[in-house]
Amino acid sequence: MRRIFTPRLFRFLRELADHNDRAWFEAHRDDYVRDVEAPALDFIDAVRDPLAELAPHFVADARRIGGSLFRIHRDLRFTKDKTPYKTHVGIHFRHETARDVHAPGFYLHLEPRNCFVGVGIWRPEPRVASRVRERILAEPEAWMAATRALPFAQVFTLDGERLQRPPRGVDPDHPLVDDLRFKEFVASCRLSQREVTSSGFVDGFIRRLERTVPFMAFLCGAVGVDY
Repeated sequence: MRRIFTPRLFRFLRELADHNDRAWFEAHRDDYVRDVEAPALDFIDAVRDPLAELAPHFVADARRIGGSLFRIHRDLRFTKDKTPYKTHVGIHFRHETARDVHAPGFYLHLEPRNCFVGVGIWRPEPRVASRVRERILAEPEAWMAATRALPFAQVFTLDGERLQRPPRGVDPDHPLVDDLRFKEFVASCRLSQREVTSSGFVDGFIRRLERTVPFMAFLCGAVGVDY
């Protein structure tokens, strides 16, 4: 398979971090399109068919706007940091029923010295998080199989913010109390830039997602959507 991402993607992002203003970006917009946007859309297109076989209810949408590729522009409404551009690439393969990123999904993050695959539900609404916790309590063995079995645990690590205390009604001595304290139910695995820029990256990405099927199926079942 041909190489999709090249080291030029990371070079552009490093330079953008050093010159994060509109004048510089406009002067280098062609570089952004050639080295970042176009390869990202090619990657989404290349992932579409294997993702459909692996997880048919998740969407790989290669549109420039409104698809799986996050915008490079930052949302400046609620932050003191007014730099206009993200210095990473974010690609999200969300569930077909999702209206936003706070639903089951697969995520690819590309940033100099910080590349990873993320899976799960990021920052869910409290009622959604409660449904996941309820299923963990009801089916602890299934949760353990989804998160501790070697195909998953050898590569992915559960992470995310936790509540300071156990959720209401949960015994502080429950064997899964640390998992039940998660505010979000996500896992991630690190990637090297060498792997991202290799000719086998699409296949490697899909192989990683294959390891997450029990985890993602558990979460989908908890929130009432098809895997």
